[in-house]
Amino acid sequence: MEEKVHVLVDFFTGIESDCRITTAHISVFASLWKKWEDIERDRYLIFFSHEIMPLCKISSYSTYHKIIKQLHEYGYIKYTPSYNHFLGSMVEFTIIKKM
Repeated sequence: MEEKVHVLVDFFTGIESDCRITTAHISVFASLWKKWEDIERDRYLIFFSHEIMPLCKISSYSTYHKIIKQLHEYGYIKYTPSYNHFLGSMVEFTIIKKM
């Protein structure tokens, strides 16, 4: 549990000086983190977008996918999409490098 809290604290510390991050990024990250915190896995979460979108209050699939891909590109998560409707996508929470 303590490691999971460190991931969240590191994220907020890392975004302080990152002008690319918007409230949508914070909302998606926090929603993913909350889902991950609720389960008992080490560094990754397997999920479906329909589980995360209501939590982060994003109703547009295109906005959601844009934001999650940007979090991956910026290095805050490692996102592995699943193109199979029966298998969820995977997010691995990475160690934040200060910018």
